[in-house]
Amino acid sequence: MSARIALIVPCLNEAAALPVLFAQVRSHLPEAEVHVFDNGSSDDTCRVAQQHGARLHHVAEKGKGHVVARMFADVDADVYLMVDGDGTYDLSDAAAHVRRVVDEDIDMIIGSRLDTYEQSGSRGGHKFGNQLLTRLVSRLFHARLGDVLSGYRVMSRRFVKSAPVLASGFEVEVMLTVHALEIRTHLAQEPVRYLKRAEGSASKLRTLRDGCRILLAIIYLFKEIRPFRFFSAVGGMGVLLSLLIGVPVVIEFLETGLVPRFPSAILAASLMLAGLICFSCGLILDSVARQRRELKRLAYLVQTLRRNEG
Repeated sequence: MSARIALIVPCLNEAAALPVLFAQVRSHLPEAEVHVFDNGSSDDTCRVAQQHGARLHHVAEKGKGHVVARMFADVDADVYLMVDGDGTYDLSDAAAHVRRVVDEDIDMIIGSRLDTYEQSGSRGGHKFGNQLLTRLVSRLFHARLGDVLSGYRVMSRRFVKSAPVLASGFEVEVMLTVHALEIRTHLAQEPVRYLKRAEGSASKLRTLRDGCRILLAIIYLFKEIRPFRFFSAVGGMGVLLSLLIGVPVVIEFLETGLVPRFPSAILAASLMLAGLICFSCGLILDSVARQRRELKRLAYLVQTLRRNEG
């Protein structure tokens, strides 16, 4: 292939796992230029990366999202393969995935690990949480996704250079996926084997904390990208509660001409008003979201034009 291939690797204390990753690269994707982005490791990660010929970059801001933002900004290539530095992704099909991105003009291939989670010795809750969050994203954004949290991504240059990376932590994969869906890029999925961690390597993912952050990120993205649906749901709950509280008050007034439960009447009226305000906000913000979507799509098309001119 004549395409320039960049293997971009976010790392934090992965000295034990990097030799496994580089062995895979030599076997399956030797033409790739390897960029290791260190996020403040306290072990020999930097030394090991340089010993294996990788280009080393340092990112001071803590969090995988900050690292990915720097990777997308600093590395120039035609095709980008992003994998975690823990060596848990099998790269035996990486060359075929890169070729597919080039030949079929795909913008992002997501490697799905779900079929081999058990073989990797990963904690049981990880697969359940992954499936739960993946189904939530699929339902909210009308897509069929297999592994929305996968760190294995093969991406085109136009996608990388037009993607707004605003996440700070492990929610970055969800944001990349939702961005691809939002601007209607060519998105594909391929199964990848999920391997056991190298001896001496430990996961940086904190199941409960990071799971909650990812869930909040999904809710935030839904609010930003589908504001009418979000605020309609919130407003609908307000209207429903208003009716549940207010209908008995109205019936009592019609029967007796009195409003003995005055606080309930005030609460019902307030909830109804809040619900109607939510509907109005949803309508206004939906127009704003549409304009933002058009700008993101335009940035993506500008990168396409530059590629074609080059």
